[in-house]
Amino acid sequence: MKATNDGSIGLMNGDHVDIYVNGKLRPAHSSARIPVVNPADEREFATIPDGDKADVSAAVDAAREAFRNSGWPQLPASERANYLRRLARAIDNRAEQLGAIVTAQIGMPLAASVQSNGSGTSKYYDYYAELADQLEVESERIGHGLRTVIRREPVGVAALIVPWNGPQGAIAWKLAPALAAGCTTIIKPPPEASLDSYLLAEALDEAGIPPGVVNIVFGGRETGALLASHPGVDKVSFTGSTHAGRQVALACAERFARFTLELGGKSGALLLDDAHLDTFLPLVAPACIPFSGQICHALTRVLAPRPRYDEVVEGIASKMAALVVGHPLDPATQVGPLVAKRQRDRVEDYIASGREQGAKTVTGGGRPEGLDVGYYIQPTVFRDVDSAMRIAQEEIFGPVVSVIPYGNEEEALAICNGTTYGLGGAVFTSDAERGMAIARRIEAGVVGINRYTLHIDAPFGGVKGSGLGRELGPEGLAAFLEVKSIFPPQGN
Repeated sequence: MKATNDGSIGLMNGDHVDIYVNGKLRPAHSSARIPVVNPADEREFATIPDGDKADVSAAVDAAREAFRNSGWPQLPASERANYLRRLARAIDNRAEQLGAIVTAQIGMPLAASVQSNGSGTSKYYDYYAELADQLEVESERIGHGLRTVIRREPVGVAALIVPWNGPQGAIAWKLAPALAAGCTTIIKPPPEASLDSYLLAEALDEAGIPPGVVNIVFGGRETGALLASHPGVDKVSFTGSTHAGRQVALACAERFARFTLELGGKSGALLLDDAHLDTFLPLVAPACIPFSGQICHALTRVLAPRPRYDEVVEGIASKMAALVVGHPLDPATQVGPLVAKRQRDRVEDYIASGREQGAKTVTGGGRPEGLDVGYYIQPTVFRDVDSAMRIAQEEIFGPVVSVIPYGNEEEALAICNGTTYGLGGAVFTSDAERGMAIARRIEAGVVGINRYTLHIDAPFGGVKGSGLGRELGPEGLAAFLEVKSIFPPQGN
């Protein structure tokens, strides 16, 4: 990474051949390369290694050796916490660089990218450092005349497979608790957004993380499959599509490896008949189409009571039409490009499907004028949506909101719960008690009332096709720990 003459950060152009194994960058065994394309201008500006079996095995072997012989798992958790804090500061030092690189790779508006991949990422390492300080490795349980020592141990070698829609944040959600627990790790960044992990490797070195504790292997889907199925991996933490998550689960089941899956979503915002629109409408952009709708927990379905349906549709459409679509480096931009041509094609296919099935576009539905280069799509609102339509059932992963009418609360809950997903949801009402009662009946891992947020101390994850297990909070740390019962000699 080189600074330009004006002090800004130059992009990591060129052919990158290294993986990060045992504390060092080394040439990948694989000669295959994956192009890195800037979605704002459709220009290929770099390549990364497409890791093969030898690359994956080298990373796993290094992690296994570190787990057995480096002393990392045996360190007092408070000492591992000190490493995490040093890593947090090293990431803070690179926040602007990380944001710029991620923006160039995935098209996230720059301010959001710096926050979610740089300055806002270090808090996860600090948080799990605090939990490590508090970790009770052994505790006693006495009951029914028996004394038991309950011991919490790291699960072993953990593979961390992350998505492209916020790569450093996703890594932090997994790496921070894994390190706090005493695991050694292999990170497999997404092919669309791998360059930033070279900066992470620098930060790991600056923090003094021992060799082999964190390894990074680059590549595409096959690289991830090789990692998930490797017999030297004890735990896989995966974030991605539901289809890919099933393959990870099957690979882990073959050897009873542990796994955590954070998968797709089709979350609903349920507006009750007494909802205040001035509470909901400001959340349309940040909650319904965050990062151009390319977030798994986005509230892409809005359920509105029939008597207020037109009012809700018009309010959402007004908010969506006013959003500024543009280049991610423009400070005025609110909606940048989609990550790749394939993603834009996918979204356009869903928009066409919605129209074919009888839904009507109120705003958007095409490519924005004046942006002929780049993978841009207008923020789009559909009305007259039936809950059985594809646009109401399948994850689109684009700036598309479907507004679905309902008659009564029971129908609304049936629609809200009537998908194969169960990641997020929200209820909007002027009656807090009523909102809580409805929230308890929504089949999802995260539900907000008159707001929608994620919190570092609250477990995050889904039910049904949205995954298994939880990240964040103490639950995120527990996911990397095994529990052992030890029965001491009687009388001791």
